[in-house]
Amino acid sequence: MNNPTSAPDPGAAPSREQMISAMFAHLVMQHTNMALIFLGQAPHPQTGQTSQDLEHAKYFIDQLEMLAVKTKGNLDKQEDALLKQSLTHLRLAFVEAVEHPPKTAPPDASPAAPPVDEQEMPVVEPTLPGEKTEESESRKKFSKTY
Repeated sequence: MNNPTSAPDPGAAPSREQMISAMFAHLVMQHTNMALIFLGQAPHPQTGQTSQDLEHAKYFIDQLEMLAVKTKGNLDKQEDALLKQSLTHLRLAFVEAVEHPPKTAPPDASPAAPPVDEQEMPVVEPTLPGEKTEESESRKKFSKTY
């Protein structure tokens, strides 16, 4: 006999409600993960680097808040708990990111090109296109015209 309170058959295809619930949970987790990436709490999946972009993080948090407002009263307990838990975690992480921005390396510590000493730079007299000079003749084989 069919008992409506029994557990669903593991071999049976999921119902439409179960699919929609799973897609909702997936959407919430995607937005949560994107916000965490932009908050600098998770590495970017392509680069493996962490960076902070609070504007984009706020965008994903705002979208989750919009979902919470628009779906209020229409979610089951698990969906509602997932959304509330995600929002609480992200709001706390956002406040933490605002209060403690990532430490940036001082400009002197960055591996940039060495400063150019203007006194060492050669002075080149301007010439008109097609005008032949001693220097242009010696560089002719290395120049490229477009």
